Amino acid sequence: MSDAVQKERLDKWLFHARFFKTRTLAARVVTGGHVRVNGSRVAKASHGIAAGDVLTFAQGHEIRVVRIEGFAQRRGPAREARMLYSDLAEPEDTVPPLAESGGNRRPTKRERRKLDFIRRQELE
Repeated sequence: MSDAVQKERLDKWLFHARFFKTRTLAARVVTGGHVRVNGSRVAKASHGIAAGDVLTFAQGHEIRVVRIEGFAQRRGPAREARMLYSDLAEPEDTVPPLAESGGNRRPTKRERRKLDFIRRQELE
């Protein structure tokens, strides 16, 4: 009986791993068909996932690809949540335009226009 694979609901794991602010929001994303588990689209928030499964989903303006490493009993701090997965997405080598100024302030209108231009170029 100890050889049984531990499984957890997909929406609950996404919430515990701090990818979404609420479990309801995580469930809405899953039922909307925006999450893939091991390359297959999932439409049920109650879909069971196990350690080693690969999840692909959109978060903000980026696509997240993560491998499940473990489970949590509660939604803990971000440091604990990062232990639940390993990020498989390629890191971006580009330096954001605000990096030279320290990045601790809001961009000016001119800087925002430059950022918008760069984002439009990446989408094309």
